[in-house]
Amino acid sequence: MTELAAGGLRREMGLGSATVLVIANMIGSGIFTTSGFILAELGSPKALLACWLVGGLFALAGALCYGELGAMLPRAGGEYAYLRRAFGPLPAFVSGWISLIVGFSAPIAAAAIAFATYLLGSGQAPWLVVEFGGRPWFSLSPITVLACAVVVLLSLVHYHSLRLGQGVQNWLTAFKLGLILLFIGAGLAVGRGDFGHLGRTLPDVSGSAADFAVALIFVSFAYSGWNAAAYLGGEIRDPGRNLPRALALGTALVVVLYLALNLVYVYALPPAAMRGVLEIGTAAAAALFGGGIGTLFGLAIALGLLSVLSAMIMAGPRVYYAMARDGLFFRRFGRVHVARRTPAQAILLQAAIAILMILAAAYDALLIYIGFTLSLSAALTVAGLMRLRHLCPEAPRPYRTLGYPLTPLLFIAGNLWILVYTLASRPVVAFYGVATLVAGVALYWLFRSEATKRADTGASG
Repeated sequence: MTELAAGGLRREMGLGSATVLVIANMIGSGIFTTSGFILAELGSPKALLACWLVGGLFALAGALCYGELGAMLPRAGGEYAYLRRAFGPLPAFVSGWISLIVGFSAPIAAAAIAFATYLLGSGQAPWLVVEFGGRPWFSLSPITVLACAVVVLLSLVHYHSLRLGQGVQNWLTAFKLGLILLFIGAGLAVGRGDFGHLGRTLPDVSGSAADFAVALIFVSFAYSGWNAAAYLGGEIRDPGRNLPRALALGTALVVVLYLALNLVYVYALPPAAMRGVLEIGTAAAAALFGGGIGTLFGLAIALGLLSVLSAMIMAGPRVYYAMARDGLFFRRFGRVHVARRTPAQAILLQAAIAILMILAAAYDALLIYIGFTLSLSAALTVAGLMRLRHLCPEAPRPYRTLGYPLTPLLFIAGNLWILVYTLASRPVVAFYGVATLVAGVALYWLFRSEATKRADTGASG
């Protein structure tokens, strides 16, 4: 008989599916779009590979830390659950608020639009555009309609059941991994490239420490998602054993794949041809195999984006569900569907927000500060791990972080480094980030006040 977690979620996800979820969340559009910008910052292919390695080590350190937290607190919600135990409900709520807007809904909208653009082409004329103040506030086009449709379809899949959702997720991720492995193997074996590109540099780029930190911002975007399995802690079988393994195995595999993919990019293109190129995967495929294959590879990337889209749609609602269960969000989003045992209302909420972002074209502003806000949340969560070691030394810990305390300190220091240079290089991030935090604090006190009123009413009655 399937084990039920607190609140009615069913523990039916094994180690394999949990690992697949981590891989699917991590391998999104970032690896196919950011390397050209990173090279423009660093000027050297060798520095590019070093940057991806350092970013991967940061992500792996975070996964090892989250493994201990997930094994200690095996419940839905990820950072929200961990921060609530370590620092109390306010930081936890703000983290969940960030996840709702920045962590999942905005990237879902962006990935859906990227999928539709790759599939239909960027030359699609909009049917209707509503502008105000010189910017579009509503856009209806073949791309936005297809993007909305794929969000609805995948949301319904995960609404139906965890079993169907993880089955679809596993097949989509298998396709994406097969595509990447084929590209790496064929590119290095029969592609028309040159390893001499490794020794070339861009003469007008200094590649300073500050440039390296800015480049890590792009890398952190591409590695985000390494904590995906933590959000489904309430649905993983034997979480004290399987959750840490899924986080570490999934992250380590993606680090290896990212390094191999970037090696293929460098093999295919000289630095001058990589510099600032957005569709780096398509450009590399065209250089290695010819233009026709490059076009086909672009279409394959579009199908691969369905995997990360599905993974985010699966993981995100567990955060809002956990918040609602604790009385810090609308109660209806803390309900589990009686027959399907999924957080159905939370799934529909996320889909609605993502669709609004697609139609309103507001997701681009959110993506400016996504790395900043999520890095802040993750660093605070790992600091919570160290706090819990001090506050609750006797608490059951089926898994303990490898390399503690060096591993969490490395992760926190690396993220603070990224945050400082994000603020220095893109000061507008400070405004967006502070506005998001303030809104989260205000909403927390609103829900806290309503919960107090309900408690007082019940006591007096």
